[in-house]
Amino acid sequence: GVTRLLLTRIPFFKEIIVSSFACDSCSWSNTEIQSAGRIQEQGVRYALAVTSRQDMNREVVKTDCATARIPELDFEIPAFTQKGVLTTIEGIIDRAVAGLEQDQPIRRATDELVASKIDEFIGKLKQLKEVHSPFTFIIDDPSGNSFVENPRAPRTPQQAAMLGLQGEELDEKPANSTEDLRNEVLQFNTNCPECNAPANTNMKLVQIPHFKEVIIMATNCDSCGHRTNEVKSGGAIEPQGTRITLRITDPSDMTRDVLKSETCSVEIPELEFELGMGALGGKFTTLEGLLKDIRDLVERNPFTLGDSSAPSKTEKLREFLGKLQEIIEGKAKVHFIMDDPAGNSYLQNVYAPEEDPELTVE
Repeated sequence: GVTRLLLTRIPFFKEIIVSSFACDSCSWSNTEIQSAGRIQEQGVRYALAVTSRQDMNREVVKTDCATARIPELDFEIPAFTQKGVLTTIEGIIDRAVAGLEQDQPIRRATDELVASKIDEFIGKLKQLKEVHSPFTFIIDDPSGNSFVENPRAPRTPQQAAMLGLQGEELDEKPANSTEDLRNEVLQFNTNCPECNAPANTNMKLVQIPHFKEVIIMATNCDSCGHRTNEVKSGGAIEPQGTRITLRITDPSDMTRDVLKSETCSVEIPELEFELGMGALGGKFTTLEGLLKDIRDLVERNPFTLGDSSAPSKTEKLREFLGKLQEIIEGKAKVHFIMDDPAGNSYLQNVYAPEEDPELTVE
């Protein structure tokens, strides 16, 4: 099978490594976590009073060396008996139930009394999940790397009011926070670039996986039906520019996601073709979509193939468009190069997290 590793950060906590294993033969899967940080100067002991169903959903990081206890049941998961795990309070209880139920058939065959007592205890654990009465969940970790989520972190509204930080504006949400922008489509009035009629532009903040945030802007004109979309980088200019080279070898390469920022130029050496950084603006599309946009840009220009074009150039451009169509259909093997001095462009690696043999990023 294949084990995948992901370095991630838990808010208000620290970096961890999540490892995920899946077997195609028997469909068994497993996830574990390891701390990506050092052993802390001091150990930690979290004691949570579980009083509602919402508390069962709190995130928990339990490392290998942590001990978990529920005093009301005299229940304890000793250190080093389980691998580290990123789960919830309910997940910890479910895992304990699964571990106890695993050998019950053997116990029933050998010692009926012990099996019945464990059945009774499993029933008590399952009852805890309903939170009919409050109980205490304790994690004791000498390494200092375990964690129980505080949904009101870093401070409660009452604590903030006591410190005089927010006063009477306690219940108001901060205007235009990043989280609000992620979940909201903003709209503003504009004019259609084709017929100049009043139109609306929609704007949305989107996170591209394994890359960064971008702003997608889309305009739709009800008068003439013109539609356009553009992508703006949501982050800062990178310290270094990026040059991405893809060797197109298969028709499936056309389905790769592409983010071309407004500062990115495109080159296809085999066609002696270069698209300047100002043309087409920012685009978030597929490789096929970007090549079709390039084709449309050439076809619609009146000075290349329209009424104002010179007959001597028309034949050469028709030949160029034929070669471009072969690339779109996956019949030609060429190099596709994106050069972005701002470092805000992206071409999908379909082999992620492994390296892509046909993709080079400089």
